[in-house]
Amino acid sequence: MNTDDLITMLASGPDVRVRRPSARATLLPLAAALLASTIIVLAGLGMRADLAIAATLPPFWIKLAFTLALAAAGTLALKRLSTPGARSAALPFLLAAPVLLIWCAGGTMLWQAAPELRAGLFWGGTWRTCPPLIALISLPLFAAALHLARSLAPTRLRLAGAAAGIAAGAAAAAVYCLHCPEASPVFVGFWYLLGMAIPAALGALIGPRVLAW
Repeated sequence: MNTDDLITMLASGPDVRVRRPSARATLLPLAAALLASTIIVLAGLGMRADLAIAATLPPFWIKLAFTLALAAAGTLALKRLSTPGARSAALPFLLAAPVLLIWCAGGTMLWQAAPELRAGLFWGGTWRTCPPLIALISLPLFAAALHLARSLAPTRLRLAGAAAGIAAGAAAAAVYCLHCPEASPVFVGFWYLLGMAIPAALGALIGPRVLAW
């Protein structure tokens, strides 16, 4: 969005039609970034050997649904925070809902598990590598999300940068499901979320610099 469009919209209200990036200009960078993140997982880490079996079990789909829901919420947050006048009051609820649901699932699992099994449910076998790998996989998506935000007109730059990081981190976590053997919502609700928090924090940090226009 250029400056003249923004002035027109602010003067006439948020309902005025202004030039927006075309669907092609928006979708192509995001699709390319998603492909790049998928290649990082498949070529660099490899697909889990038992994926076909895991895909028949509820924990895999709970994990995938959590990451996709948070990616969708983060994308919506990014779009609204990058559009002056767009409503954003519901965004905290939309972002918190998937997290609260996975925490409820994890809390129920911990409560039902035998005491000697609870530590294993939390730590899993990959807690050291899971968050940094999700952050690494998110880099192409993070760059594409920032590019998308810059093509609009963000005014709350830290929040928009954080939203870009959340959307990218959650989408990267969904791709990471192709490799990750962890299935416990206890593990996913903490370590996956920590991996998403890394690009979110980075986005909040660099948002005022890279999103300024």
